[in-house]
Amino acid sequence: MKQLVILGGGYGGLRATQKLLDEKAVKDLSILLIEKEPYHSLKTEFYALAAGTVSDQELRVHFPNDIRLELKFAKIESVDLKEKKIQLENEEMVNYDDLIIGLGCEDRYHGVPGADQHTLSIQSMRRARKTYHVLQSIKANGRVAIVGGGLSGVELAAELRESRPDLEILLFDRNATILSSFPDKLSNYVTNWFEKHHVKLMTKANITEVERYRIFNHDEPIDVDATIWTAGIQASKIVRDLPVEQDNIGRLITTDYHHIPGDDSVFVVGDCAASEFAPSAQLAEAQAERIATLLATKWRGEAFPEKMPKIKLKGVLGSLGKKQGFGFMGEKPMTGVVPRVLKSGVLWMYKFGSNS
Repeated sequence: MKQLVILGGGYGGLRATQKLLDEKAVKDLSILLIEKEPYHSLKTEFYALAAGTVSDQELRVHFPNDIRLELKFAKIESVDLKEKKIQLENEEMVNYDDLIIGLGCEDRYHGVPGADQHTLSIQSMRRARKTYHVLQSIKANGRVAIVGGGLSGVELAAELRESRPDLEILLFDRNATILSSFPDKLSNYVTNWFEKHHVKLMTKANITEVERYRIFNHDEPIDVDATIWTAGIQASKIVRDLPVEQDNIGRLITTDYHHIPGDDSVFVVGDCAASEFAPSAQLAEAQAERIATLLATKWRGEAFPEKMPKIKLKGVLGSLGKKQGFGFMGEKPMTGVVPRVLKSGVLWMYKFGSNS
């Protein structure tokens, strides 16, 4: 019996589970999936939960029901790679033969004083839910700061504008433009949308300190009712504490076969794995499918292929509220209604198609 343990029920962990359960050639399989929440969460939509335009019930997906899959809902304390053991809360220990680490990420505060204590987050269902409660309790005509003008910050700012049109929204980014990693056409389109909808863009920002009701940009204080942090991520602390090679944000360096160098029993997926690509659900799922195939190959006693094919991602889709969007499929930029409809369709298929 092959004892596989999967840490984390996010996009990578869930997709690896589904793929392995569908592998007809794999016999005597036992998967233990360890996740602190009793459901998979649609993390890409946490911005809408925080803004108050969807409920958390809408962002839940049930895990597969299969006799070969055991679900354990518990907090993971540490991973011992040498002894092949997982330390859970309440001193419970779990052994593994093979392991997939998919524990996601945490906010990265870049050493800004007060940022970890006085900012809200959308990195988990629980934290996004807390952010929603804080935002909806702000009195009329209040002011909200969002730090980080990447995809998460942009989607959150736009959704919050629809949810609370009375609020003054300040979107801070250290670059000269928001969405600096996107094509100029998309960055310009989103910039114009924000100008039209009265979201104030604070570009070339340098957040030097955060207090509970104040944020400092270039050391200049700005009074706010709440600050939300979307200015970068790092691998989860459990992963950062592992005694193996990591990149500058704590993600584990892996081989072309997605396992830790020198240990083909430990695979890494999603935001825990260093990659040339920007973190995304799409990337995590692509990695997970490859890992599942490699594990099946290993369990059959066969050698891994000499060379792995390059991962090809389809594109990126972003929302500007419920009616407009932006993104690109392949090399083609898209703006307006079409990318928003496409994103809704992708989300529907994920919830009710492959994960039904």
